[in-house]
Amino acid sequence: MSENASSPQSVSGTVKWFDPVKGFGFVIADEGGADILLHVNVLRNFGQSSIADGARVEMLAQKTDRGVQASEVLAIQPPKGLQPTLTDIVDLDGDQIAATPLVAARIKWFDKAKGFGFANVFGSSEDVFVHMDVLRQSGLSDLAPGEAIALRVIDGKRGRMAAEVQAWETVLLPDGGCSAE
Repeated sequence: MSENASSPQSVSGTVKWFDPVKGFGFVIADEGGADILLHVNVLRNFGQSSIADGARVEMLAQKTDRGVQASEVLAIQPPKGLQPTLTDIVDLDGDQIAATPLVAARIKWFDKAKGFGFANVFGSSEDVFVHMDVLRQSGLSDLAPGEAIALRVIDGKRGRMAAEVQAWETVLLPDGGCSAE
């Protein structure tokens, strides 16, 4: 990104860190230069409230009087090289997970310090376990109570659990409906 640019430019980079409590983080552009501020409101416009450290992000960014800032997120890819450690999903391959339908859900609670939480699939009162490993592999770092998300739910050794978590918008169908379990 050129130093004197004022209109948004397409930038690819890696998330240096993001703190959902503080509401911001920074991205290191592939082409170098100053770190790019990523505000939670820009991330929310993309449909997410957090992003994992090390995730790849494509965005529009522009130079402002306060430095270079992201103005729009275009795409996010989870960090590479994360190996699942959760025994329920460690033996599943990506094709098995991808074959599981996405369902709309809402976060009941999630405690980042404990490393897990629960969600409810719309239309069902059953709790679905959400583990921090699955969140990180999905490119997220935290979830807020009441947050709408999309899940791929499997039957784990101890009950129903998320094998993948995505932004809510991924469950919207072309006709305006939502997928259901």
